[in-house]
Amino acid sequence: MDQNMLFSARFARITSGVILGSLILLLSGCLYPKKINLQSAYSKDEKIISRGQQLFQLNCSACHNFLQQGIGPSLEQVTTLASSEWVKSFIRNAPSLIEKGDARASQLYKQYNQMMPSFEHLKTVDIAAIAAYINTEQKSSTAESVDTKGALENPIFEKIAPSGLFLQLEDFSKAPPTADKTPVARINQMRVLPGAKDLLFIHDLQGFLYEVQENNWRLALDIRKERPLFINEPGMGTGLGSFAFHPEFYQNGLLYTTHTEPSKTAIADFAYEDSIKVSMQWVLTEWKIKDPTTLPFSGTSRTLLRINVVTGIHGVQEIAFNPLAKKNDPTYGLLYIGIGDGGASENGYPFICDSKRRIWSSVLCIDPSGRNSKNGQYGIPAGNPYAKLNDDQACREVYCRGFRNPNRFSWAPDGRMLVADIGHFNCEELNIAQTGGDYGWPYREGTFVINPRGKMSKVYPLPADDAKAGYLYPVLQYDHDEGKAIEGGFVYQGTAVPMLKGKYIFGDINNGRIFFADWAQLQQGKQVKIQEFGLKMGSEVVTLLGLSKGIKPDTRLGEGIDHELFIFTKSDGQVYKIVHCTQ
Repeated sequence: MDQNMLFSARFARITSGVILGSLILLLSGCLYPKKINLQSAYSKDEKIISRGQQLFQLNCSACHNFLQQGIGPSLEQVTTLASSEWVKSFIRNAPSLIEKGDARASQLYKQYNQMMPSFEHLKTVDIAAIAAYINTEQKSSTAESVDTKGALENPIFEKIAPSGLFLQLEDFSKAPPTADKTPVARINQMRVLPGAKDLLFIHDLQGFLYEVQENNWRLALDIRKERPLFINEPGMGTGLGSFAFHPEFYQNGLLYTTHTEPSKTAIADFAYEDSIKVSMQWVLTEWKIKDPTTLPFSGTSRTLLRINVVTGIHGVQEIAFNPLAKKNDPTYGLLYIGIGDGGASENGYPFICDSKRRIWSSVLCIDPSGRNSKNGQYGIPAGNPYAKLNDDQACREVYCRGFRNPNRFSWAPDGRMLVADIGHFNCEELNIAQTGGDYGWPYREGTFVINPRGKMSKVYPLPADDAKAGYLYPVLQYDHDEGKAIEGGFVYQGTAVPMLKGKYIFGDINNGRIFFADWAQLQQGKQVKIQEFGLKMGSEVVTLLGLSKGIKPDTRLGEGIDHELFIFTKSDGQVYKIVHCTQ
């Protein structure tokens, strides 16, 4: 039985809910049982509503939609459950309402332990337009037609325990601000360019690549000037997504980047049905740098591939060459690319990421020096699982698939590729990449069943005959009692902090907790124990959430020179170095 039939037999369909884009976890029916008939307080002017829809797409849609609970909740009947004044006030400045002790705002903050940033940069008429648009999307009934019997309310009962170990953090540097509101510097990835003198690079999603020497951030590339159609809205992972130096960069000058451009900028190499909205395009670019030793970089470029996506989330946020591959290895010089589902599943199009003929929800592997791809701009490695498949429509770029958002991957000392996959509403996971492996999305979240055509906030136990599906499962996972979005990390291979040897160190983007597991115990088919580090600055025990003053820290981990580890937070642009580990 195929997956569509399987779920048709097991689940009914769900009445679509309403999810408010910019209002993170604003309302729920259980908090506000009394309806307030104040819909007349919202404009009915079509021009205002149209303007509100544009603003909603720009500021809100990356987090939420009108079909499923995503990063935010399903907010059914929001404009009849709270006054228009309160809704608009919350849109404008949720942190201010919380600070003033507003009962509704405070209860939500206490429940979810995070707040959305202020939107005071929006004009009053814009706030009103967003609210008016939201009002047009309300449903008349909150009744659900889906049977959620058997759903797991707490998928992973065991809590992550503190290890008793503390990472000693030290201020390393602070990124140049690129925004006047949180996050002030969307620093996203760190890379080392090896050479006679190793150099450290960090990029900002706003479009900047820097070479960093403590507090000296030297501009290496401003993609906004090189690509006039570059966009970095609506935030989240959009903008300058990732970068990677070719292993022979000093000889060939080749640098690779991914970035976002508006829909219809050019014909996409990977598209879907015309009836489905295209929010933007992800573009993979090869840069030929004239002088690799001179900053800022200058040279020529060419587009390798272009991918359409349904929304601004789950795009191409990681590209990398295997740093362990040697010149005589068949994987040397191959570029790995993580592409999520583009928000397709939670927007009602799960089939986009559920096929060997589609590129989404995959880790790709291409040869930038080859030319046997369909567009003739890159090569298909012979070792790719679908390279010789007898199917003209097969996506031969795919290395492994079945991920919602494979936003980080790295290589363990034994050569295994570790892929961190950000989950939907329940599970965060780490997987061992295997050629041709299928990790289950959109029919699995972690080690649980999810119904992409029903209520996706619910997960269910695996069926007794699950082996027939052929899915591979994570080697570690945690549920949303512990965090909301995994930040993939690294197996520590440095020498400055011996107590970290042999540990895979990772974290959670939303709350800034830092975890670890014994990488030698990572084994396909088994779940490894996760433990938590404490954090210290000087003699004081701290948290990243506390250091970022309660705003989501947007945590990232980086591997720097000599394989030492760094933690940085987009909320304030701060970069910390891990200098010690104590009990």
